[in-house]
Amino acid sequence: ALQQNMLALINLLVQEAHKTLKDAVAEIREAIDFCYYYAQQARHYQSDPFILQGPTGELNQLSYQGRGVFVCISPWNFPLAIFLGQITAALVTGNTVLAKAAGPTPRIAAFAVDLAYKAGIPKDVLHLINIPGSQLSETVLKAPSIAGVTFTGSTETAQRIHQTLASKQGPIIP
Repeated sequence: ALQQNMLALINLLVQEAHKTLKDAVAEIREAIDFCYYYAQQARHYQSDPFILQGPTGELNQLSYQGRGVFVCISPWNFPLAIFLGQITAALVTGNTVLAKAAGPTPRIAAFAVDLAYKAGIPKDVLHLINIPGSQLSETVLKAPSIAGVTFTGSTETAQRIHQTLASKQGPIIP
């Protein structure tokens, strides 16, 4: 879907994110690579459990499963590639995603999510949330159902996210 919509994506990346044509094409290619990479990783890690060596002969197995609801917060400077990379990684590992687009690039995020729906991602497992970053910590991150956060951005914002998550009762949120 990304390849088939290359011209529309280039147009959005140039207009909304102020990318050069060369950078827009590179970002779309990186987004495509992320999708293929995480799909391949999911096939590998979510197939059969890995058998681990045990010192006393018992059976030790390692398997992966989804954690629940992940909040994916992407940066303004890679509004398609990192946005889709975070979402794809969370979805293929069995999680539901609340995708927070960067404030300056909401149209790119909306287009990407629409493509994901058209590609078969169910609407009940991927939700685009367009709220100011300041409201994210006060509302979404405090929700008891949040099981994880992926974030790319400033250290200052990362510290605010960490503080919000650390103040919650219950298990530690990765």
